[in-house]
Amino acid sequence: MNSHYDTRLPQLKWSRRMQIPLIAAAVYSFICALGPTLRYEFLGYQNIARVHLSGKRCIFAFWHRVIIPVVWWARNRGIVVLNTTAFDGQWTRKVIEWLGFGTAQGSSTRGGLRGLAVMARRLEEGKDCGFTIDGPRGPRYVAKPGPVMLARKSGCPIAVFHVGVDRGKTFSKTWDHFLLPAPFARVVIICAPPIYVPVDADADLMESKHAQMQSELERVRDIAEAWFQLSESERQRQRAEFLR
Repeated sequence: MNSHYDTRLPQLKWSRRMQIPLIAAAVYSFICALGPTLRYEFLGYQNIARVHLSGKRCIFAFWHRVIIPVVWWARNRGIVVLNTTAFDGQWTRKVIEWLGFGTAQGSSTRGGLRGLAVMARRLEEGKDCGFTIDGPRGPRYVAKPGPVMLARKSGCPIAVFHVGVDRGKTFSKTWDHFLLPAPFARVVIICAPPIYVPVDADADLMESKHAQMQSELERVRDIAEAWFQLSESERQRQRAEFLR
């Protein structure tokens, strides 16, 4: 079988299998305790609303670093995310499904193409899809091509965004510089205008769209990460730009 379509779960020792539900329950409980304390502001949501009003769905893309504040904000919306079949992906799948997400099994190395095919079907069924675009293992802040491929196949646009918090801890020794918001932190989500990929896009245009996605991911990351260090007048200027 072609490895790109191999979504069989890897063989794990019984001790590792036993850990999966325990880790999932602990992480889910932690998110459910932290999440209700966070205070969100979303800039650029009108971009998502316009896509939905046009009859299409969104392909969300964001950096793995901000997955905790993202999954709480986006819970119970039925968004379908690409999920690896490795050990981490098995307990992660339980957590995100308990939070009201759908999953498509695959990764950049195992089942990736089949995962994209599942996501394309879900878009047709009226579900949004999402990617932690540099996951599951990096390199950090290097966007993978999945959303561009899915956008060409489905006709649905890519919506990139990033999250900033006023208080939290960055775990600099992790590959993604994982961000853990502090309880009662203020959170800003900044979403760029949608990126459309024509269904007849050739290799050059696909490369150009991928570069555009990478550039927009970096742009909203830089703004969101600096958000709470900006003056109020500068934040108002940025709000005016992203609320157009």
